[in-house]
Amino acid sequence: MKKIIKTIAVLALVLSLTAVACTADTTPARPVRVAALKGPTGMAVAHMMKQNEGAYEFLIESQPANVNALIISGQADIAAVPINAGAVLYNKTEGGVKALSLITRGMLYVLEKGESIQSVSDLAGRTVAAAGQGATPEYVMNYILETNGVDAKVEYFSEHAEVVARALAGQADVVLLPEPMVTNLLIKDSSYRKALDVTELFGDAARQNGLEDAQLSMSVVIVRREFLESNPEAVAQFMQDLEASIAFANENVHEAAQEIAELEIIPAAAVAEKALPSCTLVFISGEDMQAQAAPLYDILFAANPQSVGGKVPDDGYYFK
Repeated sequence: MKKIIKTIAVLALVLSLTAVACTADTTPARPVRVAALKGPTGMAVAHMMKQNEGAYEFLIESQPANVNALIISGQADIAAVPINAGAVLYNKTEGGVKALSLITRGMLYVLEKGESIQSVSDLAGRTVAAAGQGATPEYVMNYILETNGVDAKVEYFSEHAEVVARALAGQADVVLLPEPMVTNLLIKDSSYRKALDVTELFGDAARQNGLEDAQLSMSVVIVRREFLESNPEAVAQFMQDLEASIAFANENVHEAAQEIAELEIIPAAAVAEKALPSCTLVFISGEDMQAQAAPLYDILFAANPQSVGGKVPDDGYYFK
């Protein structure tokens, strides 16, 4: 009888250890490392950061290149990156990352000092000061102008902050800027106004070219494939938390702005509060993500193949 009891006890212990081992296979032994940028991508995860109780380690960077390096080196498991960077990383790592969701719709606006610009056709003959040459803003703006047959000059500077400085110095009366730089300019000089929403213009241009589902998304969340395959439950939980964080930011703008400022994602709560509604934070995953992003990647590839890493991402890029 004693031998039977001992045998049962040993079997019970083995089964319990097996159960623990199986659980460990899908539960990371450390916090999930999440990288994002100061600005709108960081705004999307701000509430997650404030609610975090050890499940995540957040790495907030100022430059996209730094976030890319964190993913490539394996120092980050998940990252929010510019939409074209997601494709570049997919190709550079030979399928080593997958797209989880789109998190920001277009946040680009044409601003002017005055009331002369009411439609894209009013840009004809005008000079627009902008930043982002060789990146999504340039290619999207060219696509809009070419589709509408508008001959405008876009003069590019090194940084968005330089464009704001030129506008404030009276050296540019028409500018192309993203949020929160738009809000910065409007706060400092109220004679400027949002004249055109580039997201709307892009959607109109895409439809003119038969691309009904195309949307101007500016940011995508990617995950290292190795981490996804080893920790599917952790990734599923992250996606739930991210969706809730974005919903909080959209539904509780004042409170979210306070959190964003406390985390230094945007320095001033007043700027964050004014900019949040125009940043168009979204959570779009699965088939909808692919339907909206794939045409944009086609457009970017046509403008410059290297903008998406040499080729358009295939179906394997999208996590469904």
